[in-house]
Amino acid sequence: MINTSHIMAGFIGLSMTVSGSAMATSPIEQEQLNTPAVQTEVFTQSHPSTSDQINMFPVAASGMQQHVITLPKLANEDDFLLEIQIGQNKLVDCNRHRLMGDVQTVTVEGWGYDYVKVDNVMSGPSTMMMCKDPKTTQFVMLGESIKVNYDSRLPKIFYLPENTELRYRIWRADSPFTFSK
Repeated sequence: MINTSHIMAGFIGLSMTVSGSAMATSPIEQEQLNTPAVQTEVFTQSHPSTSDQINMFPVAASGMQQHVITLPKLANEDDFLLEIQIGQNKLVDCNRHRLMGDVQTVTVEGWGYDYVKVDNVMSGPSTMMMCKDPKTTQFVMLGESIKVNYDSRLPKIFYLPENTELRYRIWRADSPFTFSK
């Protein structure tokens, strides 16, 4: 016959051990993270950039912001990808919401450098489910994510309306290629 009090005592001891060790964590340094440290800056017409690295790009028009993403140089940049999402924080219900707007890739004349420009962002389609929960603030995206190759040679430039946000993340390929046979 199995003594259940010994089994329970074993489970309690195990849970105490697991939870105790889970609380002891060291701070993580940037070098240990899976992504490089990225520098971002936002400029407006009244506060333009003074950097020589991006002076060939136009100054943000009135009501617009120039978002500049500067990527650090890496030895293996082919293993990384930059994902960009453009959107707004909105008070929404449980339905899936989207924004509408025209995302244009523009080339700086005489330089050949590209930047992304969004002139207008407006509410778009959403699902029409009945929602019982209160509205919450969420990031609502304009279209789909923009994925570009990681390239530290020139900053990534985006012109967005003032009430629009840009968020990004770095993807890293950790596995080697395999071949189909």
